[in-house]
Amino acid sequence: MATHKMQWQVGEVKITRIIEMEQQAIPATFLYSEVSPDAIKREADWLCPYFSTTDGDLKLSIHSLVVESKGKRILVDTCIGNDKNRSKSFPEWSNLQLPYLADLKGAGYEPESIDYVLQTHLHVDHVGWNMMLKDGKWVPTFDNARYLIGGTEWDFFSTFEDEGARQPIEDSVRPIIERGCAQLIESTHRITDEVWLEPSPGHTPGHHHVRISSGGNQAIITGDLMHHPVQCAYPEWNVNFDADTPKAKVTRRSFLESYADQNILIFGTHFASPSCGKIVRKGSAFRFLA
Repeated sequence: MATHKMQWQVGEVKITRIIEMEQQAIPATFLYSEVSPDAIKREADWLCPYFSTTDGDLKLSIHSLVVESKGKRILVDTCIGNDKNRSKSFPEWSNLQLPYLADLKGAGYEPESIDYVLQTHLHVDHVGWNMMLKDGKWVPTFDNARYLIGGTEWDFFSTFEDEGARQPIEDSVRPIIERGCAQLIESTHRITDEVWLEPSPGHTPGHHHVRISSGGNQAIITGDLMHHPVQCAYPEWNVNFDADTPKAKVTRRSFLESYADQNILIFGTHFASPSCGKIVRKGSAFRFLA
């Protein structure tokens, strides 16, 4: 991990990656139920060594990105979190004890120094550190922050009946809403004149990604409109976790068409280290070059 860059400058904007966990050998079927290891191996010339193994498994990351713009500190997505019961969705993520907060502080960010917590969407691995266990009580981790939550996203998940999907909502999102710490926003919300949102629905109804522009330089934080760089080559693959599969495919294709072959740094929210690069055209599809 230490060999990879953890901080980038985009004009006047500073972006810092805080890794919660990296997963080095995940079967492709975890994300794409109909995809074999051979399909991943066929792309080994550009996926290896960063994003896949020689056996056709995937490498993934769960991380946050701190965006500093115009004197504001914006934390994009809050990963899984410690001490959370995830028995109904991802039992292997239950009751984690990871050094996320220590790593955040080590990068120079005390939790109370965060001005905004921005959620690209409300899935389990993007909201967990909203709340933490302190002295036996659940409290907001970033107690001085305004939590920015998509209104469409909240409308959907706050009444969603699937028990597994509701666990993180009930322990990590609803308490933030009830404490008055949140602001429900549109997917075009502008945080500063350098940082704003663009809608990218499909993975979830109110999903949005983050657009950054400063000093003639540009970057995008994808959220989960793509989970892995291989989707640049195959944007029409079915993803196990997309709420609206047809819409998600259209969103991915449109995103790739819009941002390929441009001088825009792309930060994949689940892309393994080095986690960022650029999209280039390759025939009728695309590749991601770190």
